[in-house]
Amino acid sequence: MKKDREFHTVRGYQMLNVEDKLLTSSMEDYLEMIYRVCQKDGYIRVNELAEKLNVRPSSSTNMVKKLRELELVDYQKYGIIQLTKEGKEIGGFLLKRHQIIEKFLKNLGIRKTLLKDTEMIEHDVSLTTLESMYVMNQFLEDNPDVLDKYIAFKEDFDKEIDLPNQL
Repeated sequence: MKKDREFHTVRGYQMLNVEDKLLTSSMEDYLEMIYRVCQKDGYIRVNELAEKLNVRPSSSTNMVKKLRELELVDYQKYGIIQLTKEGKEIGGFLLKRHQIIEKFLKNLGIRKTLLKDTEMIEHDVSLTTLESMYVMNQFLEDNPDVLDKYIAFKEDFDKEIDLPNQL
């Protein structure tokens, strides 16, 4: 008998997707940050990248070397980091993905843990789910009355429930 659904642990789902992914979650974070800064300044240096991601410069250097091997960045030792054409395309997608998830969570009323939740979700969300989040964001933007009703409902609902903070 064929199962309709197969359940896995979170790590199991991550492992199922690993063959399809060019980049690790950490590589995605670095590339997204490089893209963010390069959009404004055209380049970034290792120390600035390390500072923005709260890591050691040596960690940034190692990751930038990996991204260079994948031909996503141009980097010379002690020099500047710039994105290649492919690096710009992937970096742009990663930033857009981040923004879609962040806006979706904001629409849900998430404020306190917004950045953390966005970062945790973005590496494992499917393109189908991401597209649906985007469509929902657009729907709520085009129908602010629906969003207002949801916010009012959520405020009333939050007063009624008492979930432990550990959930």
